[in-house]
Amino acid sequence: MLKNLKCIAIDDEPMALLIIEQFCRRKGGLELKTFSEPKIGLEEIRRSEPDLVFLDIQMNSINGLEIAYTLPEKCCFIFTTAYAQYALEGFNLDAVDFLHKPFSYERFEIAVEKALRRIESKHNKSSEYLVVKQEYNNIPLSDILYIEALGNYVKIFRKSGGHILTRTNLKTITDLLPDRDFIRIHRSYVISVSSVVSYSRTKVEICGYTGELPIGAQYTLSVMDMLGK
Repeated sequence: MLKNLKCIAIDDEPMALLIIEQFCRRKGGLELKTFSEPKIGLEEIRRSEPDLVFLDIQMNSINGLEIAYTLPEKCCFIFTTAYAQYALEGFNLDAVDFLHKPFSYERFEIAVEKALRRIESKHNKSSEYLVVKQEYNNIPLSDILYIEALGNYVKIFRKSGGHILTRTNLKTITDLLPDRDFIRIHRSYVISVSSVVSYSRTKVEICGYTGELPIGAQYTLSVMDMLGK
C-alpha cells in the first residue's frame, strides 16, 4: 500500500474536523490539513493537489457537491455529512465513499482503505488487476473482454463469463488501464486489444462476443494506429 498520503479535510464544524484528525492519526500514513472555511480549503486543494479529500456537503458558504465538481481529476474524495439524502448524488460524482455522521473509526477505516486501493491502482497502471468499486473486486486485466458505459455505471465483461456492474464512468476506468493493452473505440466502449479478431474503420469484432462493436468517428485514427492499419 502507498504511504504518507496527502489529505485535506473541509468542514465548517470544528468538532467534525477534530474527529477526522484523530482518526487519521490513529490510522497512520495520512498527512492531513484541515479547513473550516471551504473556499480556502478549495484553494489549497488546487494548489497542492492532495491524494484524498474528506468533504462535508452542507456548509454555510458553499455546498460540498459544488467543490466535488471542481476537484482535480486525480483527486479521490470521501463525503462526510449528516445528510444521507446526498448519497446518490455523491456516488454519481464518483466519490470513493459516503460517511454518514456520526461515523465510527471502523467505518472511517473502511472508507480510507477503499481510497487507498483506488489511489494505488491509479499510481500503478502496471498492476495485473483492475480494482473496481463494486465491493472492490480485483479483476485480472487478462480477464477483461470489453467495457461498456451505461449512464452512471460501467459494465465490465469478462472473458471467463459474466460481467461486473460498477458505479463510475468510462473515463475513470480507462485511466486505470494500461494503454498498451486497452483502447477506447467509442464513447461507450473500451476493448481489450488482445481480443480483437478483425476490424475495419467503423467496427471491430472481438473474440467471445457475438456481433461487432462500433468504432466512433473521433476514435478511428487512434484505433487504426493501435491495431496497425
